Amino acid sequence: MHGDLSRITFRPAKGYSAVLAQQGRVQLDADANEQAAIQLHQARTTAADLIGPHGGPAAANGFGIEFLPGDNELDDLAIGGGRYYVDGILLDADRPAPGVPAETDANTAAAEPEPPSTWSYWDQPDAYRDRETPADRLPTSFPYLVYLKVWERSVTASEDPEIREVALGAALPDTAARVKTVWQVLAVPGSQLGEVKTDTDSRRTAFADWAARQEALGGRLAVRSERPARSDEEPCLVSPDARYRGPENQLYRVEIHRGGPVKDKDGATFKWSRENGSVVFPIASLTGSWAELSTLGADDKLDLNAGDWVEVVDSAYISRGEPAPLLQVEELDLPGRRVRLSGEPQPGIGRLAERHPCLRRWDQRGRLTAGSVRIQEGTWLDIEDGVQVWFEPGATYRPGDYWTVPARAVTGTVEWPRSAAGEPLLQRPAGIVHHYAPLAWIGGRATRSQEDLRLAFGPLAGPVNAAK
Repeated sequence: MHGDLSRITFRPAKGYSAVLAQQGRVQLDADANEQAAIQLHQARTTAADLIGPHGGPAAANGFGIEFLPGDNELDDLAIGGGRYYVDGILLDADRPAPGVPAETDANTAAAEPEPPSTWSYWDQPDAYRDRETPADRLPTSFPYLVYLKVWERSVTASEDPEIREVALGAALPDTAARVKTVWQVLAVPGSQLGEVKTDTDSRRTAFADWAARQEALGGRLAVRSERPARSDEEPCLVSPDARYRGPENQLYRVEIHRGGPVKDKDGATFKWSRENGSVVFPIASLTGSWAELSTLGADDKLDLNAGDWVEVVDSAYISRGEPAPLLQVEELDLPGRRVRLSGEPQPGIGRLAERHPCLRRWDQRGRLTAGSVRIQEGTWLDIEDGVQVWFEPGATYRPGDYWTVPARAVTGTVEWPRSAAGEPLLQRPAGIVHHYAPLAWIGGRATRSQEDLRLAFGPLAGPVNAAK
């Protein structure tokens, strides 16, 4: 997750059950975050062991699906309220519609509309489906399966201003970030699930196999720090023998930007940040290629300069996971807090204030492909200051997959798992981890035939079909 973090230390395989604070010691963000991760891991593991891969409480089973065929309009789905668990992660569909207050006082309650009891496929809160985009529409061929896609992302005060404590003053930095659980109701054609029998269990099994294939995509990465050539001649504070040459501790983030196979003509690319992608600048307005910003940065290390590569992001852009070309800062207007970019952002990105648009700074330089670095197989690629990355050959990479790499000036190296012989090991991405659950099987438009694929649990019984 993006965030101004020192490092991410939680490792389930270590078997730690708690973090113990010791008197007189320095308190680090990594320790507090690991304690939160331990508790979350324990709670979700317990829920998954008791409930199974997915299921909802019988009295409030959420995400019931009703197929609504469109006569002269696009097909739609009604998504019922309630709660549901996917791999132990609690999801709550009982949210007010966008723009409708969650609470009202006695003077305004009568004038405010009641929140709808269901979401539609088009207005669900974190999917941002566009009726004008054919790929966003429900399948026109039947049958198809409706499912839940669940993942998590970080949210800072740049995206949710209510996180910021105004009493600290505008000149001070924000405090802690938040982790948000994102759910999206999507559909996959039955033809993509392979051979599916007509019984409910077979349909659930076929979907589970499909979901496993989705998560199996993505390559692995190895990272090392090598002593750069002619390092003896560089005047610096670190030892000439140090492999990592940076003057400060960093948490590097290596993130896949454009996905796909490496060998394709328009193959996979990556971007990287020495600050875990946490350097962002809220956008006040966009006019052509000019972006007016709320701030130009806190200091000379967290600001913008001509030549920097930035990504225009907002809530919809992040949730959809469809990367756009990065843009370069070409001119700065410091008094006006404006920057001129190398081009206009793609339509629909960064222009709506309610989606909290901002510029995210990335730190790659040199020969780039639309602002990101082309992945090359079978070779170590230089990042900076002796940090190098190696991508697994033959893999198909997914946009958004990322790895974090702590680099420490005191040791002059990066923290990365190694073999007994000291060689860096290939590692799966740290995220994004997606979770899936089947909701309904839609058989046809004319007959409106559908089947509920959810599971339900009660206090005295194990999982049962939600329809029973």
